[in-house]
Amino acid sequence: MAISRKIKKEETKETPTLRSGRGVGEKEKKPVSSGLVPHITEKATFLSEKNAYVFKVEPAFNKIMVRQAVKKQYNVEPRKVRIINIPGKTVFIRRRQAQKAGYKKAIVYLKKGEKIAF
Repeated sequence: MAISRKIKKEETKETPTLRSGRGVGEKEKKPVSSGLVPHITEKATFLSEKNAYVFKVEPAFNKIMVRQAVKKQYNVEPRKVRIINIPGKTVFIRRRQAQKAGYKKAIVYLKKGEKIAF
């Protein structure tokens, strides 16, 4: 038994994982470019005329990650980023109560003259 324990410990040492370094139980780092989907609505089209673009983002994203993802994906420099958490809604399906999922929305403001083509 003692030999198998040593082998298992050695095997676990060989496989490094990406950690943020904050402590035990932290989530692994995700790539920045994924999780940025254009949110096209009537209000978003009016905002795009004023150099503001709306995206649905992953719940773990913050303003810095959204800025980096826009820079990498669309090759433009955001001037300002605002984030809105949209809560889930309660709906009734066949006389039963259900919960629709919420999402996180980011509004990215660009400099004059810069545009994003969807």
